[in-house]
Amino acid sequence: MPENVSAERFIERLEAYIPSDEADKIHRYFKSGEGEYGDGDIFIGVRMRDVFGLAKEFIEMPPDEIEKLLESPVHEVRVGGLSVMDKQARLKRTPASRRKELYDLYMRRHDRINNWDLVDLGSPHAVGGYLSDKPRDILYKLARSKDMWERRTAIVSTLYFVRQGEVDDTFKIAEILLDDDQDLIHKAFGGLLREAGKKDHQKLLDFLDKHAATMPRTALRYAIERLDKEERSHYLGLKKAK
Repeated sequence: MPENVSAERFIERLEAYIPSDEADKIHRYFKSGEGEYGDGDIFIGVRMRDVFGLAKEFIEMPPDEIEKLLESPVHEVRVGGLSVMDKQARLKRTPASRRKELYDLYMRRHDRINNWDLVDLGSPHAVGGYLSDKPRDILYKLARSKDMWERRTAIVSTLYFVRQGEVDDTFKIAEILLDDDQDLIHKAFGGLLREAGKKDHQKLLDFLDKHAATMPRTALRYAIERLDKEERSHYLGLKKAK
């Protein structure tokens, strides 16, 4: 392992960014090992730009150490772990073997990737990038998962494909998610439809012609954000008519 890129060292460095009124309490938490992970995350007030900057310094962290960060109940620590994964997956020099390790880690520890920002940070490159030249059946399986965060991974991972000009998976997975009951899923697939529409305007219009009247309103509003005023009015009108 490269020197000084351990999870323990990352957390020690992160402590320096904790606001002074929280530092003593959080320091005791880390050193004592007290506390259990519950339904809600622990937030320690570190700014995201500081977390991301620190992740850049720890970009060589191996997957077994990244996993230790994912196991933390502290949200900013897990953000750091996902940011390291994302930065490694983006590097052209990252070997295929490491890309597979990052993908496998993401999938195996999805139980720790349980917030929208964690999914959105890690899935495009660690998942979508890895699957770019491989079968993508797993994304369709995730899209039908009972777990909301797995469903969000399914659609957000397609952002990588969209950026390469490949939009078919985005539209197909969005169709699977049309009846989802979670607003965070509506926002996710609506946003991806918008991005796919930048690459293929007609496919977005075809999708909206078919589904605008019945799709969730939040998803529709996200999907039509970049359309011209007349098109937006048309599709909102279909929704109102329904």
